[in-house]
Amino acid sequence: MSVLEGKIKMEKGQFVKLKIDDMTGDGKGFGRMPEGLAVFVRGAVAGDVVSVKLTKVKKRYAFGQLMEILKPSEQRTKGVCPLQEECGGCPYGKLTYNAQALIKEKHVKDALVRIAGIKNPKVNEILFNPVKFHYRNKATMPIWAGGVITRKGGISENLGEPSIGFYRTKSREVINCSECMLQQEPVTAVSEAIRVFMKSDNITAYDPKWERGLLRRVTVRTSAETGEVMVILVINGNGIPNGAKLIEMMDSAVYETGYSLESVILNINKDKDAVYGDKNITIAGKPVIKESVCGMNFEISPLSFFQVNSVQMENLYNLVAKYADLKGGETILDLYCGAGTIGLWLLNDLRHKIHNDIISERIFETTRVLGIESSKSSITDANRNAVINGFVNARYVHGKSEDMLPKLMRAGELKDESLRVKSADVVILDPPRAGCREDLLQTVVDAKPEKIVYVSCDPATMARDIKFLSKKGYGFIEATPVEMFSWTGHVETVILLSHKKPDSQINVKVEFVEGEDKFPIDKIADRAEKYKPKEKITYKMIQTYIKEKFGFKIHTSYIAEVKRNLGIQMQTEERSEEMLKYRKPHPPKEKVEAIKDALIYFELINKN
Repeated sequence: MSVLEGKIKMEKGQFVKLKIDDMTGDGKGFGRMPEGLAVFVRGAVAGDVVSVKLTKVKKRYAFGQLMEILKPSEQRTKGVCPLQEECGGCPYGKLTYNAQALIKEKHVKDALVRIAGIKNPKVNEILFNPVKFHYRNKATMPIWAGGVITRKGGISENLGEPSIGFYRTKSREVINCSECMLQQEPVTAVSEAIRVFMKSDNITAYDPKWERGLLRRVTVRTSAETGEVMVILVINGNGIPNGAKLIEMMDSAVYETGYSLESVILNINKDKDAVYGDKNITIAGKPVIKESVCGMNFEISPLSFFQVNSVQMENLYNLVAKYADLKGGETILDLYCGAGTIGLWLLNDLRHKIHNDIISERIFETTRVLGIESSKSSITDANRNAVINGFVNARYVHGKSEDMLPKLMRAGELKDESLRVKSADVVILDPPRAGCREDLLQTVVDAKPEKIVYVSCDPATMARDIKFLSKKGYGFIEATPVEMFSWTGHVETVILLSHKKPDSQINVKVEFVEGEDKFPIDKIADRAEKYKPKEKITYKMIQTYIKEKFGFKIHTSYIAEVKRNLGIQMQTEERSEEMLKYRKPHPPKEKVEAIKDALIYFELINKN
């Protein structure tokens, strides 16, 4: 090292000792040298003391290679996945669940202070995820052959074994994923069936370098509540040879997991740079699957946006409803609305107030939801979901929010003048990670809503947008992080902004102390237990209970039939007859008794 102007100069190749204070969203440990230089280290977790070799040094930051863990963090674990070192899907996998959740809470607060410029923002305690494993209802996996495409006798072929899974860290190589702690069982069952089919029938994987090969990726959508599964095969062609054989193999594999394959879709994509193509062909079953959350029913098409964590989605949307605090008679703009789930959830929450005699039916009918979404299939789903759930006061239109909203607010721009809005009472913003464009935010301001509820999946872009809205007269009220994506660096946040300024504000700083030290990290688990949300009982939990106690598997159709016979509210409908060859008979007596035992255990029915 050299000395420059009395300060120590850090250089590439230098070894340093570093205390890791925080973590980035992609899982790198982060610490500062005494000279102020920020150092990022892959493989280190918050609380570690490590030896690092600097590999890249800039003026204000550096990257380093982890050489040795001198003192491991009290929150470090061995990892929850055998592919932890290879796969880049769970960057927080070597950190305890409670610690990672609180790091995300800190990221939200830091972004509001550093980017939005809000002093002492009110950030509520993070809502912990009631389902920490196998919580995702959607997985998209690339298909790779591990070699190059060759031309032999005019036939494209792969040189390597097909792999279906997730990308290796800092690589485009695909790791074959036989099991994933984030995905539900049908995902790995489907991927293995495809691998076997590719080998037996000589089906090629797409090679982006040569733009040859057939199978590009597979997306699997699952519903733990209804048991329905959709498989979307993205192909560089117009069909799959022996496709009927593949459908039968996938159907059998899914059935063994206790789910029902209800839909198989071909997505035609010949664009090298696109994830999906524009053309979908239903080759088996239905073009949609059903999902049920908290008594509401939704139909989801292949490319529609739907929250990937259905259980935690309930807590997220209840928080949105709390912040919106509808009284009836409002106009609500639902921007980036996806399949219409948030707007319909708000109407459903308001409908409960009718049943509780808080508002009248007449007032409810004057409430209006208008949603905008750039995905045409999502808009189709949204309008259909409004009908399914019995809401005639929700309308959804296709277009980019930043382009369509100004048209809705100007007279003479639309053929259907019933869609026009002069102003809004509440605006819901649920943008992608890139956040909102300024012209959209300005149009939202022009609509003069009393409240803006912002649902964010990226703290940095959220804070940037809040800064803009704050300058336009919308004061930040509070934020609540929601742990939707366990073991990853992502965090969902719900923020309330109001045009009405409070008469006064009291800022209270709270510190937990034990002796002279701040709230110790080993007490995190106690805090998590205190605020743990009530667990939602899923078909999967019932299946696991029965497997462990009685030693045999139970299909979701058996559980559904027993629930129906006992008068328990059903959240699914009969499966499509044309799809399934593996039709299940009525459950035998011993399985009926096992299901009843599970329902008693989970307090869904009384023992008597």
